[in-house]
Amino acid sequence: MLGRTALYYKNNPEARKKHRATSAKAQKKRSAVRNRVECNKFNKTNGKKGDNMDCSHKGGKLVLEHQKINRARKSSSWLRKQKQK
Repeated sequence: MLGRTALYYKNNPEARKKHRATSAKAQKKRSAVRNRVECNKFNKTNGKKGDNMDCSHKGGKLVLEHQKINRARKSSSWLRKQKQK
């Protein structure tokens, strides 16, 4: 069963195309690349694969936490935008 967002992008190809372009642009940023490289290195040294744990940047440190918790957390930039509305 697909979630609401996945279902929306499945049914709206133009929105899906725009979303992918925006995501690709965001992932090219130097900070995003640096974070990915750090997490990949951390995971490789700790033998993390297939255990449902993710590398997370918390307080300037790398920590392990469950994938669902890490990926569901709203970023601080998102929260700031919500407060401005």
